[in-house]
Amino acid sequence: QNDEIAELSRSFSEMRENLLASQEQIRQLAYYDFLTGLPNRVMFQDFLSRTMARAKRHNEMLALMFVDLDDFKRINDTLGHKVGDELLKNTAQRLTIATRSADYVFRDFSGREPDMIARLGGDEFTILLTYIKDSSDPATTARRILEDVSRPIILSGHELCIGLSIGIALFPDDGENADELIKNADIAMYHAKELGKNNYQYFSPSMNAASLERLTLESELRRAVDKQEFILHYQPQVDAVSLAVVGLEALIRWRHPLRGVIPPDAFIPVAEESGLIVPIGEWVLRQAARQLKTWQQQGRRLVPVSINLSSPQFRHVKIDKLIAGVLEEEKIDPHYLKVELTESILLGAGNEVVRMLRAIKKTGVQICLDDFGTGFSSLNYLKRFPIDVLKIDRSFVMNIANDTKDAEISAAIIALGKCLNLSIVAEGVEEKEQYDFLRDKGCDAIQGFYFHRPLPPEQVAEFL
Repeated sequence: QNDEIAELSRSFSEMRENLLASQEQIRQLAYYDFLTGLPNRVMFQDFLSRTMARAKRHNEMLALMFVDLDDFKRINDTLGHKVGDELLKNTAQRLTIATRSADYVFRDFSGREPDMIARLGGDEFTILLTYIKDSSDPATTARRILEDVSRPIILSGHELCIGLSIGIALFPDDGENADELIKNADIAMYHAKELGKNNYQYFSPSMNAASLERLTLESELRRAVDKQEFILHYQPQVDAVSLAVVGLEALIRWRHPLRGVIPPDAFIPVAEESGLIVPIGEWVLRQAARQLKTWQQQGRRLVPVSINLSSPQFRHVKIDKLIAGVLEEEKIDPHYLKVELTESILLGAGNEVVRMLRAIKKTGVQICLDDFGTGFSSLNYLKRFPIDVLKIDRSFVMNIANDTKDAEISAAIIALGKCLNLSIVAEGVEEKEQYDFLRDKGCDAIQGFYFHRPLPPEQVAEFL
């Protein structure tokens, strides 16, 4: 008990216990997510590879579900990272419970590997269902998960309802190795987001083709930014009564070397998702300012030019300083420049966004709220933010002559704008009946094919 050998024995035992504890700690750090306690990417990929090998030997089916939280970044930015972390932990718990509950409903557990739920990083989770009798089985689990996770929760005094987008890939049909199966489940998840979020989608080969097309488009778009393969066209806005041109909207086009001119609807979504919209947006601002300066030097009649801003520009650059700098460089009167925002920029906007908008307003640049009524419209926007102009979205204008609800909404927006001393512009006007209705209701300006299509700069100059 008390001699040197016993003391040495106790030292060895203590060293062994410390070593085992250290090994367990290292294993925990290496294979488990520190926030949720779930297996991490390394452990999941190792388990997936081994489980796929076993399933191949026994001719069995597996299902991989790629799960992503909808609008998590907005919650993180608005309520803070602490609430975001609590939401991730809560989601991990509810995914575990929902998956196990769905398992017991329809699956036989005899002689099979356990399912695994892992956090790959950020707000991305994966669920491996290790024994599938039928390809429809994962849909049962997905529906149960969507139902359970979408229930409201209270975190730090805030009631939150979170949606999930789930992509499902099946082994062996949708991938022969772990990387391919994960990639295809990820593609299916993005397809679920494109279809409105908070739903699940199975992978299909056509999705892979669409994903490859998107990657190709993004790669070509990066090259286009470097080589400045863009041009601006300008669509006139006319006074609803006098029909005089009172403004122009700058609309970007991509002059692709092989595909010809590509309209913005075909590449702007990719630019926004990839972050390329930031340099593209700066190019539009500078190009429009230079064009105004050119027309001014030519002695042309000038009208205000509107440019569109996007959410990433507010997150990644000091947009107010950029606008002020461009106005100073080009020596442009700020009253000839307008910026158009969508409601997505204002949704959950913090103090920094409010500060930047007020700084833009101080320069003399007018601020337009585009697509009003199509998003999370709130009268609070009109009170909190320095808005000068409301634009009625084309979706209301399109059926204004034969849909009483669209007509009433458009009339209400015009009346609201008048009460708040805001200018009202209607876009997408293509027929005389639409124009007559908007004019009679007091709309200030009209934009659309009924009067003018977008024109290249040289035609605009002659036109004005």
